Amino acid sequence: MKQGAGQVAHILIVEDNPGDQRLIQEALRETQLDHISAVARDGMEALDYLFRRGPFATAPCPDLILLDLNLPKKNGRDVLATIKADAHLLKIPVVVFSSSSAPQDVASAYQLHANGYVIKPTDLEELFLAIGWIAKFWLGTAALASLIAVDGDALSPIGGRHESGPYTA
Repeated sequence: MKQGAGQVAHILIVEDNPGDQRLIQEALRETQLDHISAVARDGMEALDYLFRRGPFATAPCPDLILLDLNLPKKNGRDVLATIKADAHLLKIPVVVFSSSSAPQDVASAYQLHANGYVIKPTDLEELFLAIGWIAKFWLGTAALASLIAVDGDALSPIGGRHESGPYTA
């Protein structure tokens, strides 16, 4: 994203464990990147947020999604498949952040077009480092499709954020 002056990154954390939610948010704060995070506690809530349903009607389009796989109501694989099947959402980077190291989970996530798969470290310091690396890469280094528009042959920042209606990243 290569944050410029006044650019605030929006991160959607899709995680059902309140302890992990707090740790991820604290790790993101420690990156000192200018960001706002929102939490979806299950797969259905994540989709309601992304499709701006109910209480999320004015939710900003996230610049990055951190997605757990083992979620209540709708699992992370189904959420990922829905995101990557939608023309307005598919450009949002989705990093699976799961405690599962099962090869079939990793393979499945990439087959569903996850942008990354990170196994949640059990060590607190390693967890903070992992979140820091993810955030610094996706929000500090990568050029995100949600924040750029093709202007002739040059790339330029999109004017204005996703104000209303479906996301048009």
